[in-house]
Amino acid sequence: MNKVRRLRAMGSLCRQQAAYSPDQSWKLLAEAEYWEHLAEVEASSNSKNAIPQNPRLPNSARPPSHDAGIFGF
Repeated sequence: MNKVRRLRAMGSLCRQQAAYSPDQSWKLLAEAEYWEHLAEVEASSNSKNAIPQNPRLPNSARPPSHDAGIFGF
């Protein structure tokens, strides 16, 4: 999940830079699209590897998510 956040942050930085560099905005906006595409690919691959949740189980009985760390926080 951290990788997805980093990729989206790169896309955001490119968009911000495009606002300040009109002469290069087309290139920076294209780069932003690229980073956002990579984030989507990474997010979809993470969701395919996720443990399926049983909606009948209460939250306390569900296995911790991959992002929860060792102690489930």
